[in-house]
Amino acid sequence: MFKNKTLLITGGTGSFGQKMLKFFINNTDIERVKIFSRDEEKQDRMRTVFKDERIKYYIGDVRNYKSINEAMAGVDYVFHAAALKQVPSCEFYPMEAVATNVIGASNVIDAAVNNKVKNIVVLSTDKAVNPINAMGMTKALMEKIMVAKSRNVDPDSTILSATRYGNVMASRGSVIPLFIKQCKEGKPITVTDPNMTRFLMSLEESVQLVLFAFKNANTGDTFVQKAPASTIYDLALAIKELFNPKTEIKVIGTRHGEKAHEVLVGREEIVKAVDMGHFYRIPADGRDLNYDKYFVEGNTRIEKCEEYTSFNTQRLDKDGVIELLLKLDYIQEELKTKEYIGVAK
Repeated sequence: MFKNKTLLITGGTGSFGQKMLKFFINNTDIERVKIFSRDEEKQDRMRTVFKDERIKYYIGDVRNYKSINEAMAGVDYVFHAAALKQVPSCEFYPMEAVATNVIGASNVIDAAVNNKVKNIVVLSTDKAVNPINAMGMTKALMEKIMVAKSRNVDPDSTILSATRYGNVMASRGSVIPLFIKQCKEGKPITVTDPNMTRFLMSLEESVQLVLFAFKNANTGDTFVQKAPASTIYDLALAIKELFNPKTEIKVIGTRHGEKAHEVLVGREEIVKAVDMGHFYRIPADGRDLNYDKYFVEGNTRIEKCEEYTSFNTQRLDKDGVIELLLKLDYIQEELKTKEYIGVAK
């Protein structure tokens, strides 16, 4: 599928982007991967680490259409991961979130269509479902933009789709590196709400979701990967046991814009979602602006359906979380370092 093809990854210097890059370089016969980001320091570090002539680096910002359009020349596949995704930061600077997550995403899609890219997958989040914070609202708008633009693009030319994730463990913005750092420094693990639940997905699983979207998307689709979840308290207990059993757990209260439980598939979406085993495919709403269809026709099934959330998915206890964490390369690397205080070996 990827032989003699070119992939562009926006936000390619982030945790998502680098994991995608490693997979494609090591597991496919891709001809070229373009890394597009505004972080020249990380790009320089990546050049030193990868030393691979198939990787090309482009400095630019998705907010600037000209820069992304120029980088898109000759590209076959796009994975759009560039985003502002820290919930508190977006709460304080919502217009910055709009500029990157909404306008930036629109620029990427327009550039992909303009350059006749075969397939583009945009990265979304569980916070886009029934959003209560600026980050989730801007990601929800990004999904709407993807669907709206898909209606006006010939799918034989470009296929547009989205992947929606829960918490990706140990990625930028994940609480896991913070908990580990607190354990290593002998400080209390700070938990916002012990009963709060979050999905738990590895970066490796996130790559598989993108590949699934590239291979199976009809234009306008949104894909969700099923995942287990745990309470934040059980996650903290698991990390405490692995890294410093003597550390305390301190409840500090919820942060700006946090939900008690996250939703990956809303009630209105679950009605039309296609269960594909490990994944859900949520097709785009194919109705047009015939207002009778919107205001006369209804769907009584919605009232009988239950959304797919971090509360009602498979729930892991502390031991289950430990088992999951030990599968992560990041955790294994952290366990090798020596600056621990009372580490369980």
